[in-house]
Amino acid sequence: MNYLAHAYLSFLDPSITVGNMIADYVKGKQWQEYDQGIQQGIQLHRAIDTFTDTHPVTLAAREYFQPSCGRYSAVFIDIVYDHFLATDDSIFTDTSLTSFSRQVYTILANHHEILPPVFQQVFHYMRQHDWLYGYRFMDGIFKSFGGIVHRAKYLEVTADAPFTVLKENYETLAAHYRSFFPELVTFVKTYPH
Repeated sequence: MNYLAHAYLSFLDPSITVGNMIADYVKGKQWQEYDQGIQQGIQLHRAIDTFTDTHPVTLAAREYFQPSCGRYSAVFIDIVYDHFLATDDSIFTDTSLTSFSRQVYTILANHHEILPPVFQQVFHYMRQHDWLYGYRFMDGIFKSFGGIVHRAKYLEVTADAPFTVLKENYETLAAHYRSFFPELVTFVKTYPH
């Protein structure tokens, strides 16, 4: 899952939100330097990633991106899931997604001094360009894909390749999300804290 899903699955608990959002930027045993609530958020993030990455529905969804994106297909499906979450009207309206995004940015800003330095930079752009809300729109997804392509060392395609896969398989991928995401929510709600 990508930023929006990790934020949503923290259910606006400040410590869990911070840990869940910074987890990819906390290496080795650095997680032990944070207070217990943030440690729980980091561990939850990793549990969400493992659940997602090994789930049969996610593995099937990745197959669509495999021919053009290879091992990066996992990264693209994470962003695609964020798009379907942002547009899931059983969870967010346009207004509630705006409000939710602002609440997450406020939580992160309130903990700015303890965010890993690289994530401080990421957060600056995230808030400035309103990434969490932007997942609602196809141009926001295209920009996210562009960021992945730009940073990927071993990816030989432009953002058009995964974006075409998304457009051509939109309804099928949406069905994968609808099948998978409720199971992920149940997993998180029953995850030991």
